[in-house]
Amino acid sequence: MNQNEEAAFFPAMIAGGAPSAGRLSVTAPFDGAHIAEVELSGAAAVEQALETAHALFRDRGQWLPKRERIAILQRAVEIMNARAEALALEAAREGGKPLVDSRVEVARAIDSLQICIDCLRTESGGTVPMGINEASKERLAFISREPVGVVVAVSAFNHPLNLIAHQIGPAIAAGCPVIVKPAQDTPLSCFRLVGILREAGLSEAWCQALVTDSREAATQLVTDSRVGFFSFIGSPGVGWMLRSRLAPGTRCALEHGGAAPVIVADDADIDDMLPKLLKGGFYHAGQVCVSVQRVFAPGKMARDLAQKLAEGAASLQLGDPTLASTDVGPLIRPAEVRRISGWVDEAVQAGAELLTGGESVSDSLYACTVLYDPPRDAKVSTQEIFGPVICVYPVDDLDDAVTRANALPYAFQAAVFTRDIDVALHASRRLDASAVMVNDHTAFRVDWMPFAGLRESGLGTGGIPWTFHDMQIDKMTVFHSQAIEE
Repeated sequence: MNQNEEAAFFPAMIAGGAPSAGRLSVTAPFDGAHIAEVELSGAAAVEQALETAHALFRDRGQWLPKRERIAILQRAVEIMNARAEALALEAAREGGKPLVDSRVEVARAIDSLQICIDCLRTESGGTVPMGINEASKERLAFISREPVGVVVAVSAFNHPLNLIAHQIGPAIAAGCPVIVKPAQDTPLSCFRLVGILREAGLSEAWCQALVTDSREAATQLVTDSRVGFFSFIGSPGVGWMLRSRLAPGTRCALEHGGAAPVIVADDADIDDMLPKLLKGGFYHAGQVCVSVQRVFAPGKMARDLAQKLAEGAASLQLGDPTLASTDVGPLIRPAEVRRISGWVDEAVQAGAELLTGGESVSDSLYACTVLYDPPRDAKVSTQEIFGPVICVYPVDDLDDAVTRANALPYAFQAAVFTRDIDVALHASRRLDASAVMVNDHTAFRVDWMPFAGLRESGLGTGGIPWTFHDMQIDKMTVFHSQAIEE
């Protein structure tokens, strides 16, 4: 534990220091207990961070060779492995994800940095065909890659360590100076990761972290003309607004959310799918952008499936996320408990059948809930719940299920359960989704695979290798020499 953590104060991580704009109290979502204070950054600090990063990028003599980037990332992996349990416990405290799942998140974050190393070790440019006509004779062309520029990353609360690793890891690997703004609810894991990278040998200017004191300061950070790439994970309203205000030439990737659909074919094995649907729907209290939300099943089996889901949901242990026995922790804020409660009550009053849950357990905990056949126009059917609620709908047939699954403006990950390969391929080809999981839940992810929201669910493709590529430009060099064709 470093001195800042002993003092329970985390200063803004801006190279050379910057003016303070106050302090933010970080509290545990489970019980509201004070954890630490984080320094807030205003307009002057944002300007200093941007100027530092931009000056570093513009001075090619200071760019880090690949071997140095690899060495820094390797040392960071070693440090994280040595502190894995502490990182998991602190992530559980500040974010509310149960300890058993936070341990998995830390392991994934470590692997994310390792994947960045692998990208550096295996990336290659390429050649462009020349000498194939009169205009291209005596020429040789090849592609190399360079950093795109200053990266500004704005992150979400629900994976406070691994989301940061997905944003700053590829930036460092690509050779981009990066400024990261974590969610105000969960900034501590971000500050710890940036601290580890600096401990591993990365200079302060290459990776800066700050929490802004206002929306105006955050917008200033994102929309500045010195930003080469904007990485955003969060709500669609904020993401699309910020994208509309980016400076000319700034590239971006947006990761929002959706209302993930699951299609159950009439030959599916209910007992096999139950643990997967329970995990996919109630993992981190449903606060995942691809959580299981809408399950479409044939009318003859939908009620049985819903009832068994309800029994499984009722058996999950809710409580303190720092305890190993907890299955489901708190929502990130009490306001989210109230919102979800209102949505569920509205659906029940409109005709949905409440099979289990449907009530607040405390100011921070909401019971795992299963609804049967909510109205098609209810909020739980049309918007991202982002809470521990699964809706089950009876449908006429597979095509009816696909039509209803595709009816919303969101498209991210989907799932189909069947033992028939033809049914799986039929559904996969017709679902509006960037990824379709067959006989698995919608929230499956490993960190080297593509992860992309379509339509209102996002823009661009996440996943370490894809982000690493997006944070670089392809530069072509063409040689003209008679010796090329001698």
